Amino acid sequence: MPFDRTLLPDPIVYFDSQGLTLKGPRSSKWRSTTCIFHGGTDSMRVNVAHGAWVCMNCGEKGGDVLAYEMKVSGKEFVDAAKALGCWVDDGRPQTQTKPTPLSPRMALSVMAFESTLAAIAAGNVAQGVALTDTDRARLILAANRINRLVETFA
Repeated sequence: MPFDRTLLPDPIVYFDSQGLTLKGPRSSKWRSTTCIFHGGTDSMRVNVAHGAWVCMNCGEKGGDVLAYEMKVSGKEFVDAAKALGCWVDDGRPQTQTKPTPLSPRMALSVMAFESTLAAIAAGNVAQGVALTDTDRARLILAANRINRLVETFA
């Protein structure tokens, strides 16, 4: 795995390198500093144990120094991780795997619902009931959902 969380910089050292002075008792788990997102003084809290941060005024927040680096620099995950030195290039080519949007169980549930909807509409058409524009739009949506699930799981 190319990302190694254990190589993230120490939060105190990192935020100090960003020009932010962490204020508060040395024994305190959370310390205060300036929020660069809205310019407030002493409104951002930083967890010195794991690097989580939150501004009590503007609401910007993140779970570690990597999230802060991404927010401040505008870099994507991999670029920010490389900048922090916690991206380990193991020499293997990267294979992109797209996560499935649903679990297989949920996909079957959606498939059952959408196919039932299509079957009911087909039965109504067979009985001479005209479909409204709303019904047609919903059937197209159902067909698209079924097709996406087939593409994802087939």
